[in-house]
Amino acid sequence: MNKFESSVKVIPYSQECVYEKLSDLSNLEKIKDRLPQDKVKDVSFDTDTLSFSVAPVGQLTLKIVEREPCSCIKLETTNSPLPFNLWIQLVSASEEECKMKITIGMEINPFMKAMVQKPLQEGLEKMVDMLSLIDY
Repeated sequence: MNKFESSVKVIPYSQECVYEKLSDLSNLEKIKDRLPQDKVKDVSFDTDTLSFSVAPVGQLTLKIVEREPCSCIKLETTNSPLPFNLWIQLVSASEEECKMKITIGMEINPFMKAMVQKPLQEGLEKMVDMLSLIDY
């Protein structure tokens, strides 16, 4: 399994607050307008599922498969040309602050890894940046 990790972002809200917001994907509806409209289209959310279309990949659907209260939310693809898992990890830094990191794990051969590594890393950084700007 190949793993790709975002940088760690400090979020000025408690770990519990951030977890509560992110563990229900329908809460992400509020940040829909912050997504780059030229790259991400057809975005829809419900409590456990997130669907969107991204060029040149196509339609992607992620579903929450595990919630570890206040520390980790695990998602996996139910619709994707390249199946993968995604973890949102949260660690308390203080009562009013936590740290977030996003990790993607996927089975790909070395040739594909060379092709997807840079855009995937850039996507992870944009994702963690966007999630760090939410009002929790």
